[in-house]
Amino acid sequence: MTGDQILGLIMLVGMITVIFVGFPISFTLLFLGLVFGSIGLGADLTFNLAYLQIWGTMKDEVFPAVPLFIFMGFMTEQAGLMERLFAALRNLLAPVRGSLYLAVILTATIFAMATGIVGAAVTVLGIMAAPMMIKAGYDARLSSGAIAAGGTLGILIPPSVMLVVMGPTMGVPVNLLYSAAFGPGFLLAGMYIVYTLGRSFINPSLGPPVPKEDRIADPWIVIKEVIVGVLPLALLIGFTLGTILAGMATPTEAAACGASGATLLALCYRKLSFTVLKNAAVMTMMTAGVVILLAVASNVFGAVFTKLGTAQVITQALAAIPLPDMGKLIVIMIAVFLLGWPFEWPAIVLVFLPIVLPVVETLQLGGMNKLELLIWFGALIAVNLQTAFLSPPVAMSAYYLRNVVPQWSLGLIYRGMGDFMIIQVICLAIVILLPDIVLWLPRSLR
Repeated sequence: MTGDQILGLIMLVGMITVIFVGFPISFTLLFLGLVFGSIGLGADLTFNLAYLQIWGTMKDEVFPAVPLFIFMGFMTEQAGLMERLFAALRNLLAPVRGSLYLAVILTATIFAMATGIVGAAVTVLGIMAAPMMIKAGYDARLSSGAIAAGGTLGILIPPSVMLVVMGPTMGVPVNLLYSAAFGPGFLLAGMYIVYTLGRSFINPSLGPPVPKEDRIADPWIVIKEVIVGVLPLALLIGFTLGTILAGMATPTEAAACGASGATLLALCYRKLSFTVLKNAAVMTMMTAGVVILLAVASNVFGAVFTKLGTAQVITQALAAIPLPDMGKLIVIMIAVFLLGWPFEWPAIVLVFLPIVLPVVETLQLGGMNKLELLIWFGALIAVNLQTAFLSPPVAMSAYYLRNVVPQWSLGLIYRGMGDFMIIQVICLAIVILLPDIVLWLPRSLR
């Protein structure tokens, strides 16, 4: 290894160490990239490289979709659409054992298609469902796991912000990544449902039906609530995602329509006010600012890291591992799984993904061509990174839930999430062994 390559390796180790200590990821990436770049490449080249990376990121025509999808999510949440959806499903499923688990996961799955915001989904589900679960005598560990795991589906199921960022990084159209994510996303949601209902039927005390006194007796009222709660949101989701999948609109154009549609729905439900609009706009700026700052910092760090030559050394070392192609893929998946614990997904997608992509492109698996291989790999990364929201020490879903349900301790929530993280790992293994789960829809759209 040359001196610059060793310097890049020290920069990588320093980044991991500093982030584990607790420093903010964005500023750590920027600081280390600029400092180590100045030492190894010179200040002029480093700052020119940083300028070009920042300018290139800001010019990317896909990135405007990020704040628009985030605004769409916050506006649907502020308009109370998630509450309406949950109430409708809860009343419809009330006589079933484990009905509240089922209502939580179905609400989270449908709402994930309206927003990719994990924090909002977990928080709102915690506020709505947790008191009902506690009152109905539901198992606290299973309840906390269902809410936390269901809320994280937004990172996988389109319109996932992560997939919007991943597309340009991998050189794969976002609409194909979106179509690829539906299979694993619905599979995972289905596995959650089978697990929670299965345990409720085996042991009814874990998830009894909703008490009769808390049910709505008139079936017509229930049907009306389902129509009012589900249909408008389904139309918004179908229009937004349908135009992307059909290739009729770019992600940015569809996101703009989705944001407008969510605002219109809030108006129709008489929930739109200056305060709601202001809250949605402020939360959008805060969330989008964090994502885009992470993207910029990751690109700067990644550019310096690549220019120092260390990325090429790591790529060559991965390619030289004496394992079959499937073995190399599993090694990469294990590495991403472990990196997801301390790191936010933008750092992994924008810094580590470009390092392993050259290796992935050489794999010969299942007779897939290069584009299909990258689409499949992107879906695997998305499923893998979803576990980061359920994995200590970061496990942001636990903190979101703990803030709104103080009756549940952090340890209890961690144990509940651990059960569902095992399900996620099983789902990842299934998707690795059965690529058609990912590829059937992208193939049909091409």
